[in-house]
Amino acid sequence: MATTSESSSAITAMNYAVLPDRMPPIPQDRMSDAQKQAVAELVAGPRGSLRGPFNALLRSPELMRRVQRVGEYLRFQGVLDVRLNEMAALMGARAMTQQYEWNAHVPHALKAGLAPGVIEAIAEGRRPTGMAEDEEICYDFLTELLVSKGVCDATYARAVKKFGEQGLIDMIAVVGYYTLLAMIMNVARTAIPDGKPLPLAPLPLQLAPRA
Repeated sequence: MATTSESSSAITAMNYAVLPDRMPPIPQDRMSDAQKQAVAELVAGPRGSLRGPFNALLRSPELMRRVQRVGEYLRFQGVLDVRLNEMAALMGARAMTQQYEWNAHVPHALKAGLAPGVIEAIAEGRRPTGMAEDEEICYDFLTELLVSKGVCDATYARAVKKFGEQGLIDMIAVVGYYTLLAMIMNVARTAIPDGKPLPLAPLPLQLAPRA
């Protein structure tokens, strides 16, 4: 018998496959002045176009402006290696079974040098083998954080030693940022472009490890 979590994940996946986008792109002639300004600011930045979660976020234009600027810093100016940024983004997408986000970031992760086997393991909910040292520290830290809602002293000390306090804060912010976008897109039912098949299967309920 499926758990509540399994059933909810399956329903979310089904929504992507058969139900319409709740918050589709807003036609320009129906945008408010604040929405037009928010879009212009986003398009002028490194993203270059309005897509994905920002179509839903545009319902709250000032929030969109602020959120996209956080993402702009994390993606294009943060102190972490891009490979680790993309790993954290994929872990956030996997934790939320966010299909659009996963589909969008796998190519970025591969381009940044994250091994296909590591990506496949994250998709399947397995601990990857053959990770580089910094990937292993990133994976263990974020897994403990996502599952236990905090980290122990040993996990914290290992991550700070490797990334420094600023790097650690940026890493937490990356997974938090993509978790936020994932929640928005899961509710909005943001569709994967071009009718591509769903890349992520539902995962069973994850329980916090015993002390």
